[in-house]
Amino acid sequence: MAKKLWGGRFQSETNTAVDDFNSSIHFDKRLYKYDILGSIAHVKMLAKQAIIDKNDAKIIEDELHKILNDIDNGQIEFDISAEDIHMNIETILTSRIGEVGKKLHTARSRNDQVALDFRMYCKDAIKNIQELIFELLETLIKTATNHTDTIMPGFTHLQHAQPITLAHHLMAYFEMFKRDFERLEDCYKRTNILPLGSCALAGTTYPLDREFVAKELGFDNITLNSLDGVSDRDFAIELLNDTSIIMTHLSRFCEEIILWCSQEYSYIELDDAFSTGSSIMPQKKNPDIAELIRGKTGRVFGNLMGLLTTMKGLPLAYNKDMQEDKEAVFSAIDTTEACLSIFNDMLKTTKFNSQAMKKSAQKGFINATDAADYLVKKGIPFRETHRISGEIVFYAIKNNKILEELSLKEFKQFSDLFEEDIFKEISLETCIEKRKVIGSPSKSAMTQVIELNKGWMNDTKFKR
Repeated sequence: MAKKLWGGRFQSETNTAVDDFNSSIHFDKRLYKYDILGSIAHVKMLAKQAIIDKNDAKIIEDELHKILNDIDNGQIEFDISAEDIHMNIETILTSRIGEVGKKLHTARSRNDQVALDFRMYCKDAIKNIQELIFELLETLIKTATNHTDTIMPGFTHLQHAQPITLAHHLMAYFEMFKRDFERLEDCYKRTNILPLGSCALAGTTYPLDREFVAKELGFDNITLNSLDGVSDRDFAIELLNDTSIIMTHLSRFCEEIILWCSQEYSYIELDDAFSTGSSIMPQKKNPDIAELIRGKTGRVFGNLMGLLTTMKGLPLAYNKDMQEDKEAVFSAIDTTEACLSIFNDMLKTTKFNSQAMKKSAQKGFINATDAADYLVKKGIPFRETHRISGEIVFYAIKNNKILEELSLKEFKQFSDLFEEDIFKEISLETCIEKRKVIGSPSKSAMTQVIELNKGWMNDTKFKR
């Protein structure tokens, strides 16, 4: 068993079960690239500041590149007795180049080292998730552009409310995912701060150039308090919060997809590639992918609550409890990335049944508000027209009719101000098209919003 790098004051080996319980290498090994890149930047700085010899620094840097290449090619097995990725890398380095390798950890602690690695990992994860969201936004805006004339009912309380278009409905989700993209942009700013140089908790007596390391690793700034530098996990909590909101939006969309592909709605048909069948009922076509995404949302929520609970009682500075941060973040990122990717592919192949949507919109008296607005234009206060329109709906229900099937004579039973033009006013097309205020479902308003959002997508600083 390898000698512990921290074992100088210990006289006996740790218990084997303790080694296993204490070790994090089985999950933090995914940080190896960031650990090595951080170490390379650190050793360059040590040489620049004449803290270690430049020749020694070059030997360390060259070997770190070789170790990175060997890990990438699957040629290295990590040792559980070395506990974590940081000590594994250092142990491998020292075994290859001897005493020189022990100079790498000068002016550094595992506390600020892991904070660095974790921030670098989260930075890349944020950009990956943003790319997936951007691809979904492209799908949404393309689909919406093709459905500015597709009439469907808008709902409140799962009850038919007012007529809208499919484009209007889809672009509501566009706005949600656009906010998700922007939240991640903000999260990236707070993650992109270098903690290295905080050391264990109180900085160091060595003349470090932290700005040099920040520039080498692409950080915008450095932490200004060493206690906070090693103990802050706000960036991880914020990322978990952002992924939780993303999953909330995916789950809401999936809930509607599940409803829409049922026979009761028949608004959509999912592609066979994103559906499953039943082992006993041959007619079934189940929306399992949408259901799984809806289910996996709970896992991401749990990761957020788990890390919040872990951090809530920790005194400054670093505590071993904080080792629990990574599995939660890794799980949330993996889940969110997988769900965004497969959801986008599913949406791209979904077929929308325009006729079924319009037929559904013709039910439920969703033009009742427009009947009330018709009378408002004739000078009657809205509260009074609301009552009249409600009485007309009750009459229509009692007579098993929709508003369009009532005669002018029947309308006039409730107000003499109704004229022949009421039928045009309450047609679904008119109900939608006269709502021209930006943000509304008319074709002109939707076209304007789609163009504005296309402009936002062209102007965004996001780079693939």
